[in-house]
Amino acid sequence: MNENPDPLSALRDGPPADVSHPRTIRSFVRRTGRTTLGQAKAFADVGPRFLLAYAASPMDFSAVYERVAPTLLEIGFGMGEATAHIAGLMPEKNFLCCEVHTPGVGALLKRIDEQALTNIRILQHDAVEVIDHMLPLGSLDGAHIFFPDPWHKSKHNKRRLIQGPLIAKLAARLKPGGYLHCATDWQPYAEQILEVLSAEPLLQNTAAAAGGGYAHKPEYRPLTKFENRGIKLGHGVWDLVFLRA
Repeated sequence: MNENPDPLSALRDGPPADVSHPRTIRSFVRRTGRTTLGQAKAFADVGPRFLLAYAASPMDFSAVYERVAPTLLEIGFGMGEATAHIAGLMPEKNFLCCEVHTPGVGALLKRIDEQALTNIRILQHDAVEVIDHMLPLGSLDGAHIFFPDPWHKSKHNKRRLIQGPLIAKLAARLKPGGYLHCATDWQPYAEQILEVLSAEPLLQNTAAAAGGGYAHKPEYRPLTKFENRGIKLGHGVWDLVFLRA
């Protein structure tokens, strides 16, 4: 007798292995991992409301969020802990969040459901393509890039997300006065980020006169468990906040 298929198995196993991606600069590297049953259930229960489909056409924020409000982009939210915390602190703002890691997307959907958040939308797609094709110029009020992969080995530095071409694209999508907030716990990457952001003519450093160009941690960014563990081990964390001129 044939058994009924498990309706959540595809969600637990993640996206199909044969999905191809163009060989261009991307905002991510594929990681292995399996979603939990709770994350898979969140995909099924709340995913239809909060997950957006990628489309190579400009996004209408007012239609997507059913309101007119400041919109912030987050690139690579991991397991969504900081994202859910900040969105809860700022219900008056829209959060557009890009992450390709299926367990991370499931974890954020679960947090959205548990915390009754309504101001988050998720694109499980490469953020570079989202910026290129879905975000109009001057459409964002802010952008967050927290703890991107530092690619510690020198031969892998070219794979780092924060490089001049991407920052130029992102700066052009910010409104005048909009901000870009980056954070890293790897000092060599912090130095590179500072150099890249300082070289972008559309951006101005909010901490140029103090702290060596690094900002104090804004109150809205929480200390994650990973970050707290690093601080206890004596690791530093560097925040950089730049404004669109």
